[in-house]
Amino acid sequence: MVRPPLSHYEHARGERLGTLLREARGTRSMAEIAAVSGVPAETLRKIETGRIATPAFFTVAALAAALGLPLEDVVRQCAQAGEELEAQAG
Repeated sequence: MVRPPLSHYEHARGERLGTLLREARGTRSMAEIAAVSGVPAETLRKIETGRIATPAFFTVAALAAALGLPLEDVVRQCAQAGEELEAQAG
């Protein structure tokens, strides 16, 4: 199955998610967060760098829990990134 290309909105959300997770991780290592969340460190690295712009819901939920981020805050902040991009384009 071929996936359609991601929109600018989806890329913006993915970049914001990566930044949010990286900031929340702080000085903790990727390996530490991977061990706590059950998400492979390589997957976390790809999300943080934007290579995975639309990770699975349960991956995001596991990372948010491991980082102490309320899932509602993650959704709100990532949605705002896309809305800001749309406003600039509109």
